[in-house]
Amino acid sequence: MLHHIYILQSLRDSKYYIGYTTDVEARLKFHNAGLQRSTRHRIPFRLVLTEHYLTKQEALKREKQIKSWKGGRPFKELVSGT
Repeated sequence: MLHHIYILQSLRDSKYYIGYTTDVEARLKFHNAGLQRSTRHRIPFRLVLTEHYLTKQEALKREKQIKSWKGGRPFKELVSGT
């Protein structure tokens, strides 16, 4: 089973959400259905980036790293693909 880090962008306010899952499609549907309490006021979302890892530990470590960058230059470069 692969473990994924994903970044969503709200089409309502352009802000980002960073998360971990084992099923990216299901998780995107979950967010866009308004079932995630912390993001329901910001739907709809579009998927900006996914990264895939073999272990949950690797994925969670990367998620933590990306969250520490949020709003900074490394984060902006990551979501823009540069």
